[in-house]
This record gives sequence, C-alpha cells and structure tokens, in this order.
Amino acid sequence: MKKKICFVIMGFGKKSDPSTGRTLDLDKTYDNIIAPAVRDAGLECVRGDEIQDSGLIDKSMYALLMYADLVIADISTYNPNAIYELGIRHAVRPYSTIIIKEKQGKIPFDIDHSRIFHYDHMGDDIGATEADRCRSELRLLIANIIESSNTDSPLYEFIRDLIPPSLPEEEYIALIEKLAREEKAIFAMRQNALQFMDQKNFVEAERSWRKLSEIVENEPYFVQQQALCKYKSAEPSAGLALQDALVIINKLDPDGDTTDPETLGITGAIYKNLYRLNGDLEYLNRAIKYYQKCYIVRNDYYTGENYAHCLELKAQAVSRKDEKTYLKFEAGRTRENITSHVLQLLESSEQRADQKWMYATLSNCFLALNDPEKAEEFENQFKDSKPTKWELETFETSKQEIINSYGKKL
Repeated sequence: MKKKICFVIMGFGKKSDPSTGRTLDLDKTYDNIIAPAVRDAGLECVRGDEIQDSGLIDKSMYALLMYADLVIADISTYNPNAIYELGIRHAVRPYSTIIIKEKQGKIPFDIDHSRIFHYDHMGDDIGATEADRCRSELRLLIANIIESSNTDSPLYEFIRDLIPPSLPEEEYIALIEKLAREEKAIFAMRQNALQFMDQKNFVEAERSWRKLSEIVENEPYFVQQQALCKYKSAEPSAGLALQDALVIINKLDPDGDTTDPETLGITGAIYKNLYRLNGDLEYLNRAIKYYQKCYIVRNDYYTGENYAHCLELKAQAVSRKDEKTYLKFEAGRTRENITSHVLQLLESSEQRADQKWMYATLSNCFLALNDPEKAEEFENQFKDSKPTKWELETFETSKQEIINSYGKKL
C-alpha cells in the first residue's frame, strides 16, 4: 500500500464509436498513453478488466472507485460501462478524477461541461508523436491533480455540503492486497490468445477467446476474435468450423441489423470462405452484402477491397453478360476509390499499426487495375512489414484469385 493507486476505467480491444462509425483500438490508448504516464508519475496502474477474474468483481470495482488515489476514465466510443463507473466515481469522490477522450466523436451531454483531456487516435494505433505528447502532458496533469486535491466532481462542485461515503480502510487494504497477489488473468489470457494467433495456432487461440467471452459476458471484442479464430482453425473440418464461427458471430447480430464494422467484416469473411468451400452463390451474395455495408459504414479500405474482390468472384460465376459487366465495373470503381484514399493516408499520416494492410490492399487493387509494377512494389512493402504466416496466406489467397479472375501475373 506504499504506492498510490490509479484505477483506469475504459473499454478494451476494438470498439466502434456510434457517433462517427470509426473503430478504435483502445488497448493502444492504454498501452501507449495511459499506463506509461501513470507509471512515470509514480503510481500503480490497475485497469478495470484486469480485476474481472479476481472473484471479487463488484466489490473490488466499487472499492477502487471509492478509494483509488486517482481514477482515469476514457469515455472514447461512449462506452456505457466507463460512463457508469465515472458516474459512481463522481458520486463517491470529490477530487482526483481525470476524464480523457479521443478528439472525434460526441461528448455525452451530462459531462459536456467537464474538463476533458483529448488525444488523437488514428483508429488502429496512436501516432508516435501524439503518444509522446500525451504521455508527457498526462503525467504532468496527474502530478498536479494528486498534489492539489481540487474538486473535479460536478456533484460536489454544485452541492458543497455533501459528505462522501466511506469504506473501512482495512477492508480496502485487504482488497488491494488480494489484487496484488492475483495474476491479472484477463490481461494474461488476452495476450496468450494474441500470441497463439501470431503463431497460427488458431485452435488454442479460439479456446482462449471462448473462455474470455465466458468470463466477461457481453464483450463483443472477445466474441469477434473467437469467431475469427474458429473459422481459421478449420477444426474439426473447414466446413464445420465456418458454420460454428457463424453461430458465434451471430450472437452479436441476431436480427441482422448491426452496424459494428468488426462484426460486419468478420461475418463477410465467413460467408466468403463458405463460398470458396462449396461454390454456393448465396454465400457470396451474403458476403457482398456484409462487406458492402461495412465499407459504407466505416469507409474502411480493407473491407472495401474485400467487397470489390467478392464482386469479381461473382462476375466469374454468373452467366448474364450485362451482370458480369456491372460487377466488374463496380469492382473497378471501388478499387480506384480505395487506392486514392489509401495513398492519401500514407502521405498524410505517420507510421500506423495497420500500414502492412494498407500495402497489401494497394498491391491487390493495383493488380486488379492492371498495374503490375505498382502491385509488385506494394507487395514487397507488405512482405517487408513482417506479416505473420496466416496474414501472408490470406494475402496470397486473394492475390491468386485476382490472377485467376483477370489472367494477370506479376
């Protein structure tokens, strides 16, 4: 208990902002900004999801919200759990709370007046320059707030006579000591699952994500990753794995009306692979529907390239000449828009976590647009970015199908 405690409340994994349609990897915010800034300020950093498997979920959370020396609440993507826990913190502690949020997206009305620390998120990562700036400024802000103990809760600012609730200090110390002894199971399991994916061990990765989704119910990120790994595992067979993956991902979209980009993209990939497996055109039509919806919602280059690719596959399968012409035209138009968009991103942005997929997308697009030199240039850049084995296989499969569709070879 010698070290001061900072409790971080936020979403984790990839979350979509309902007001912008953008998907943000919130783990990058925690890893690149929050955790290092807190530790540089001399505090122990505890993230909300790290206590989920402690056996004292509710009690630990309320105790930390009440007694933690500092709470940092990231309300990016309007995460309901983070908003709820921020409200509890404001109700039980007059001071030592920091609200942070990425620059875009709507600020909830009830906290619109609050002082908020803003940062710029690129979606898949935080730029190096922005991460350095935020770490430095957040560290100074933490030090100032810890020293000053100025009221920052709107409740205690407006109602001066309120007395904060209390918990026996011995009980709080016991909870914190238990947390210190616990292996941070959620964090460790998530890292193991990601490592299994990098090693192309999708059977073990799927088991890890499944257990995580059982421990933390209603967490879309874990369900999405479980579905992805299930279909890539091809266990017990490729067909059954795809059908099982469809059952898993449909938990997030039982009515077929989701606009979540990750759910749409993974569902599209499952249907595309079902088509590859048995040639049923209805699977391809569904893949096109999901990829198209995701491309419209998110303007995502990678999903857009898959949408164009599925149009090309359908052009090969249909017999009507006018339909073939339309499908190829729409695929070409989409790819032209994507190449223009991605080249602009490469020119205007610093190094991004998704840069290798930008190279892969440009390579496939230029190959389909009959520019083999550009296709080879960006393929080499993709391979220089050190993709994993399964990422290379995904790229090569799409490349070969484009060659088959257009009769082109690099």
